[in-house]
Amino acid sequence: MKKTLESRIADSFAMSEETWQRHANPWSVWTRFTVLPLICVAIWSRSWIGSWAWIPVLLSLLWTWLNPRLFPRPASTDHWSSRAVLGERVWLNRKNVEVPEHHRMLPNLLNGVAASGLLFLIPGLWMLNLWATLMGILLVFCGKLWFLDRMVWLYQDMNEASEEYSSWLY
Repeated sequence: MKKTLESRIADSFAMSEETWQRHANPWSVWTRFTVLPLICVAIWSRSWIGSWAWIPVLLSLLWTWLNPRLFPRPASTDHWSSRAVLGERVWLNRKNVEVPEHHRMLPNLLNGVAASGLLFLIPGLWMLNLWATLMGILLVFCGKLWFLDRMVWLYQDMNEASEEYSSWLY
């Protein structure tokens, strides 16, 4: 099986079939948006609690790993957020099951938008600059939300491309 960068990242989180099914729970998707602010507050906490800041940093990283495992498999995947996760799975597998031409460029561009937020976020956290930090978070969130919206569209176009993809929708 050919791997994309994104699928290697997912592998590093040990995203099993069961974990992906649990992550399709809308509660998992929406609470996932707490990860970046929690990491930012944890890093910022060095100005309040000094070297003890490693504790909230570790806890926020634990939350990052735990979040897709915490919620049960949804009763239905007929939700925008669930389909976004299903589309992410299709996107991760694009080296093995080709996606339509009109879905190939924008997800990469939107990941670039999200990544560009790091150009503000990292210096903002380093210098404890609230506006730079907030601008970084905003760019990451805007890129990610638009990416997720594209993943819903991708899944709608690809849900019949394989028996496996079709089985994800219930």
